[in-house]
Formats: sequence, C-alpha cells, structure tokens
Amino acid sequence: MAIIFYMASAIAVIATVMVITRHNLVHALLYLVVSFLAVAIVFYVLGAPFIAVLEIIIYAGAIVVLLIFVIMMLNLRQESVAQEKQWFSGKIIIGPLILASILLVEMLYILTSGEPAGLSENMIEAKAVGMSLYGPYVLGVELSGILLMSGIVGAYHLGRQKKKVTHRFLEKKEE
Repeated sequence: MAIIFYMASAIAVIATVMVITRHNLVHALLYLVVSFLAVAIVFYVLGAPFIAVLEIIIYAGAIVVLLIFVIMMLNLRQESVAQEKQWFSGKIIIGPLILASILLVEMLYILTSGEPAGLSENMIEAKAVGMSLYGPYVLGVELSGILLMSGIVGAYHLGRQKKKVTHRFLEKKEE
C-alpha cells in the first residue's frame, strides 16, 4: 500500500503543477480533475474512505462543474472560440489520460487485493468528519465557501462585457 500512496501522491503533485502552468483554462481543469482523483486515492490509502468519496463527489464533481459554468458565463467571443478550436487537439488529452489511467490501475489493485484499506489501523468514520467540520473547523469551512463565492463573483465581473451607458441628453443627434 505504501507504493500506491507514493504513486498517487506523485500524480497529485504532477497534475497540480500542470494546473498551475497551463495557459488554457479547460486544459487546466482536466489536470485539476486528475489531481482531485489522486488526492482521493491518497485519502483512501490513509484509511479515510469517506473523505475519499467526498473528495470525488464534491471537488472532482461539483466544483469542476461550477468552474465550467463560470467559464460558460463569461461568454467567450467568436475569436476566443476559434482560438480554442485551434488549441484543442488530440494530443492535449494524452497527459491527463496517462495520469488517470495510472490512478485507475492503482484503484483496481486496491479493490481486488485482500489487503486492508489503510496504512494506519484507525479508520475515520463519517461522524468524526462531521463533528470536526462543524466543530473546531467550522471557521475554515465557512471561509473556504466565502472564498469560492468571491472568486466566482470576481471572475464574472472581470469577464463580463461592459456596455457603454450614455444618458439620452448626452447622445449626439443626427441631423
């Protein structure tokens, strides 16, 4: 199980570096999903299967979908769409596909082997996670929610197209 932990950790680091270094937001999102899946495997190997499932459902599912909606909300112009089609090629999916296939092989090995799920003896239960999130870490949960919402609002305001508003008395009349 230790080798799976180190491989998933390395994939998480590689995918996260690729998220930071990509210029195209959609390509960065592909690597972000791979990074979240790798972190979920790390949590599973460490004995926290509930956190691993939450990592996949909340982060790899909901937040990535939310980011895609924000990209769609920014209303890309026609030039941007043409540039996106030019950038997208079959080669761009090779990196995330290789990393995700390694994670799939690791997960299949974990599920088919008869070894216990975690490296540690203690399994973390869902009740303990809930008590921690809504107990001593409630401020961190609330601050992360506020940070995500402010990022979405900021992206909307930065990306929206501004329309010039001119008062009717200031408009030039054509004679």
